[in-house]
Amino acid sequence: MDFNQNDHITIDLDSASSAAPPPADSEEKEMIVIGSDNPKIIEWEELQQELARLWSLSSALNKAKEKKEELSERIEAIIKQVREEYLRQSNELEDMREKLEARKLTLGNLSMYTKRTLEDVGSQREQLCTKTRMLLVAGKTLSAAHQQLQEANKLLTGKRGHGNLKKLQKMLRSRQQYMITQVSTLYPVKALHESKEKIDSRRGSNKSRDSAGSSLPNMSKPEQVSPLTISGLQLTAIPLKKMSFFSNKMDIQRSATVLGYIAHAVFLIASYLDVPLRYPLRLGGSRSYILDHGSSVESASSDLMAHSIIGVNTKSTEFPLFLEGQDATRAAYALFLLNKDLEQLLNYIGAESLGPRHCLANLKELTRIIQSQEYIDG
Repeated sequence: MDFNQNDHITIDLDSASSAAPPPADSEEKEMIVIGSDNPKIIEWEELQQELARLWSLSSALNKAKEKKEELSERIEAIIKQVREEYLRQSNELEDMREKLEARKLTLGNLSMYTKRTLEDVGSQREQLCTKTRMLLVAGKTLSAAHQQLQEANKLLTGKRGHGNLKKLQKMLRSRQQYMITQVSTLYPVKALHESKEKIDSRRGSNKSRDSAGSSLPNMSKPEQVSPLTISGLQLTAIPLKKMSFFSNKMDIQRSATVLGYIAHAVFLIASYLDVPLRYPLRLGGSRSYILDHGSSVESASSDLMAHSIIGVNTKSTEFPLFLEGQDATRAAYALFLLNKDLEQLLNYIGAESLGPRHCLANLKELTRIIQSQEYIDG
């Protein structure tokens, strides 16, 4: 390219880095730099140097731009990382705040629970102190009672203690045995054939045993199956199906006498044994009564027809031990109550009743046990 000496060269500073340097044909040529408020006129001779300088500046500027972009990217990455870290720490902080609030609430509840527990402990401590004082008092009482027990044991041991008591008990039982033996002698309970033999021996009868066997029970049978008598009188069974016990007035009087004997014997034995009868007796010989303090009177037993009820009365009721002029059911119930008194006495000495229909057998068993040596030995 040819340039005149008076020609001017206009150079754009923005494209100076990419434009090739123009040829220098004349030393008088000038260059006008565009892009500046105060354009600089460069002589042609200095154009080559100025272009080199601009080229180097442009290269440096490009490198600076690249570094700027690289730094900008790094700063953006760092900012992004910082933002993510900030968000993470913010979330963690929020979680920690929630946990802190929950722990504060838990701590408040624990504080209230601790307060209530302390109050309960205080009240329980007071109760424990009270119980401890009571226990100390009870311990002192127990100690005193134990000491008294030891003193009582000392009194019971030895010849003047327990031995003396056993001796007194033996003497009491011997006295009871003697008194009840007198009752047994006064009202002897024997088998029917024994009573007949005694009567025959008194009368001096010389009847043969064959003729006696026709009217009396077989002598070879055991004593238990033979009818029993008291003072020689036999107690006949009471049938409830009939309005009266017996068809003969003499038999009715004899039955009342037997029941009077039994009632008197029971009364004496109970008084000697110091046993209050469950059903008290009002003695009157053959016109004796037995009392029932219960509010109602049930049937005597299944053997005495349990469907028959005597009556209901809130006061003590007397039942006759005789049939003359009395109801048969009431008399049967009186006999049942009398047998209950015998059962009470048997239980008192550790024996069992033989049954509700065995009044004389129970009385005989009672006297037999009391007259034995086992009763005295206890």
